Amino acid sequence: MNAASDQLTRPVGDAEHSTFDLEDVFHSSRVGEVLDELDRQLVGLAPVKQRIRDISALLLVDSVRRQAGLNTDAPSLHMNFTGNPGTGKTTVALRMAEILHRLGYIRKGHLVAVTRDDLVGQYIGHTAPKTREVLKRAMGGVLFIDEAYYLYRPENERDYGQEAIEILLQEMENHRDDLVVILAGYKDRMERFFRSNPGLSSRIAHHIDFPDYSADELLAIAQLMLQQMQYAMSAETLETLREYIRLRQMQPHFANARSIRNALDRARLRQASRLFAKKASLTKADLMMIEEEDLRASRVFTAGITS
Repeated sequence: MNAASDQLTRPVGDAEHSTFDLEDVFHSSRVGEVLDELDRQLVGLAPVKQRIRDISALLLVDSVRRQAGLNTDAPSLHMNFTGNPGTGKTTVALRMAEILHRLGYIRKGHLVAVTRDDLVGQYIGHTAPKTREVLKRAMGGVLFIDEAYYLYRPENERDYGQEAIEILLQEMENHRDDLVVILAGYKDRMERFFRSNPGLSSRIAHHIDFPDYSADELLAIAQLMLQQMQYAMSAETLETLREYIRLRQMQPHFANARSIRNALDRARLRQASRLFAKKASLTKADLMMIEEEDLRASRVFTAGITS
């Protein structure tokens, strides 16, 4: 634990006969700001947000237990995030890093996001230094490994992923008070990965599943993105976007919020081309407005293929 946690847990008076204000600890930690930001930043995901609040509550109560002089075992904070692409796993990992830092469980609160290529080398003697360098950068914060199951390739006897896993296991145990590891990926693949690596599975305390967004949630996400980018749509264009979302959800490789952002980026390109072709003076409203034709040009409406 670091100095920040000491400030949260320092006893006042005779702890045996004192009362302990959990609300005061909550406010002084400023964890509520992070939880509120998570609510503003991510549409839906109620089960995920509740789990993050539950974990935060556990850590806060542990702080007060220490203040009361009660035994508190250091909790295992390594996590597993499962779900399809674009469901907010990286965003939640960033916020989790902030929460853990504010509560004094990690020194820095930064997040290092990597994939297999950042950890596994291509020849003998290459993997260990790559993995240790990543771990060195992550110390004091959170290491987020996306598509973690790619670390394990049993079909390839010459693959070096197992070496990276063994180093990771060692560091997760030896530096559990200075490093939190979050693994992420598709649920079924992560389950197979853990069955093949029981030592890794036993070190993961929190498994959080990220559900796909509904069509209404995706429309709300699109409106939030438009607002942040200072674009607008008419009610009729929003209905076209709703139709686009329904069709796109049925297509291969749909990636939830990521696909919506890509669709809006393509609509912006078409809007820019449309405005440029006019060669006319433009109002602020012209610059902001995405028209129905900017969406209808997508091949999703004709051939069922993303464009």
